[in-house]
Amino acid sequence: MRENAISVVRTRKYKATTDSNHRFNISPNLLDRDFTASGPNRKWAGDISYIWTREGWLYLAVIIDLYSRRVVGWAVSNRMKKDLAIRALDMAINLRQPPPGCIHHTDRGSQYCSHDYQKSLRDQGFQVSMSGKGNC
Repeated sequence: MRENAISVVRTRKYKATTDSNHRFNISPNLLDRDFTASGPNRKWAGDISYIWTREGWLYLAVIIDLYSRRVVGWAVSNRMKKDLAIRALDMAINLRQPPPGCIHHTDRGSQYCSHDYQKSLRDQGFQVSMSGKGNC
């Protein structure tokens, strides 16, 4: 291969998971890249990732407590809709029962900005925080 200048071209499967091109309300970035917490259930962070399987993409929504770095809620689905994020949030709330004022930080994805997700956060007394556009 070297003699003939032949090389391997590896392609990575990529799938965008953040749809920030929507008309939902955006919350300010309360964390400002401070991913430390002084105690449990003070700061949570959530995100959606994806896994390629033989049957197609599998989406994984996760919520972690930034104090312990422990996963406190998760959900999987073959569709990346708001109910995926809501199921992960419900699991986290049922497991941890965070006090009012806990910061909940995510990106600006439409799942997290949806009215239903935001209502769940308001009902539980979370402070909502979102990253800036193009900012992890």
